[in-house]
Amino acid sequence: MDQNGLVTDEIFRTDAYLQECAATVVAVDGQGIVLDRTVFYPQGGGQAGDSGVLVLADGSALAVSDTRKRKDDEGRPTHQISHVPAEGQQHLLTNIKPGDQVKAHIDWVRRHKLMRFHTTTHLLCHLVPQLVNGCSITPDYARLDFNMTDPLDKETLTDGIAALVAAAHSVVVGSISEEELDANPALVKSMSVQPPRGTGRIRTIMIGDRTEVAGRVGAGLIDFQPCGGTHVANTAEIGKVVVTKLEKKSATTRRVVLGFA
Repeated sequence: MDQNGLVTDEIFRTDAYLQECAATVVAVDGQGIVLDRTVFYPQGGGQAGDSGVLVLADGSALAVSDTRKRKDDEGRPTHQISHVPAEGQQHLLTNIKPGDQVKAHIDWVRRHKLMRFHTTTHLLCHLVPQLVNGCSITPDYARLDFNMTDPLDKETLTDGIAALVAAAHSVVVGSISEEELDANPALVKSMSVQPPRGTGRIRTIMIGDRTEVAGRVGAGLIDFQPCGGTHVANTAEIGKVVVTKLEKKSATTRRVVLGFA
C-alpha cells in the first residue's frame, strides 16, 4: 500500500473491454485525480496511458489527457492512479473533492488501437525469439528493440504477423505465482522491465494453446509471458499491421517499428 493506505482498483486488468465505470474521488492534487477504481490504464510497460473523460455529478465533463501511476513524496510510484486533466481543464478541479461520485469513460477508439498494437508486439516476440531491451506502444505506432546482431527482414516479419493474425489465436489473461516465475526466469522477455511483485501473483498473457501432452507444451502455444498491459481477446481482432521500419540502433540492437496498414 502507499502512504495513504489506499489502492486504486485496476478493473481494466481483468477486462480490457470495459469502457466506463462509476467511481469515487479519493484525492485531487497537482498530479491529477485519484479514483477508488478505474478503467483507465496508467502508462507503464511501454504502453501509453489512457485518455478520456470524467463525468462529474453536475453533468460536466473533465477531459483526461493522460493516466499515470501517482508518485509519493520521494517520487516513487504508488498503488494509486492519477487521471491527468487536459490543458485548459484545471478550472474544473475546483468542482471536484474527495467523496464525489464520477463516471470514468476511456477514449475507446484510442484504447483499442493500443490493445491491437500491444498484442502484436507479443506476436513479434514469437517471430523474433530474442530478449527485448526497449518498447513503446502508442495509438499511432509500436516499436520493439531486440537485443541481437543479425539483420531482420521487413517483408518476412509482416507476413509472419499476418499469418498469426489470420490464425485467430486466443489471447488469455492469467497469472502465475512469484515462485513459478522464479523457477522459469526465461518467461520474462524484457531486459528493461520486470513484472511487479508483492502480491504473490504475476499477471500473464498467453497467446495460443498451452495444452501439455506427455509433459511437453503443445505446439499451439505462440507466446506466454508476464504482462500488465491491455490486449485484444483474439489475434484476428488485430487487423492488418505491418512492419513500417527496421533500424539498427546499435551494434547489439535491432528496432522493429509497427504501423496499421
